[in-house]
Amino acid sequence: MKTEKICLLVIAVLFVNLLPAQNIKLSETQFVPIGSEMSIVSYKGKKCVKVERRSDIKGADMPTYAKVKNIDFKNGTIKVSVLSKIQKNAGPRARGFIGVSFRINDDDSKFENIYLRPANARAEDQLRRNHSIQYFSYPDFKFNVLRKEFPGKYESYADMTLDEWIEMVIVVKDEQAKLYLNGAKHPCLIVNDLKHGTDSSGAIGLFAGIGTEGYFTDLKIESFKDFKD
Repeated sequence: MKTEKICLLVIAVLFVNLLPAQNIKLSETQFVPIGSEMSIVSYKGKKCVKVERRSDIKGADMPTYAKVKNIDFKNGTIKVSVLSKIQKNAGPRARGFIGVSFRINDDDSKFENIYLRPANARAEDQLRRNHSIQYFSYPDFKFNVLRKEFPGKYESYADMTLDEWIEMVIVVKDEQAKLYLNGAKHPCLIVNDLKHGTDSSGAIGLFAGIGTEGYFTDLKIESFKDFKD
């Protein structure tokens, strides 16, 4: 009887701490475009959220995403399939920047972000390949600051390309975030010191950067309450 009670207690704790994964409905009423233009489209046989950064936004690594409504995310897992293309009028430095912003505060003045540069992954220049994946933290730690102060620490390589679906899974726990691509067992980027710390939480955004036509589908969010080992 005592063993049964312990088992029931463990199950109860797990039930409280683990919230069911949410399959986010892809509709225009579910998202708010921030610094971007957003629409629901069909691409390569999938219903998608299409996101493009507004032309009046200046500077790199800005709040340019479709923000999911009614989400307060702190710890857990974000899963989404992404595809990026270079806009026809994009400049020579366009790389198909696409990814996920998370722990976005209410006025979009602070957030964490992990994004991809698919155009870099198969370049003949190894240094460009090493810049295929990027973490940044808005507003104080954009890619150029991190690259200068901590070379190589917040960037990584993984094979990918433009105009193909890439599955991103981001696992966030306190100050740590890990990125997994295309079902890999091991992360291709680990960030152990998220710049906004352990106590931040907020919304999730589907991010598209400069010169990018971004598509997102199969968005699932799984949050953990009081996430502990």
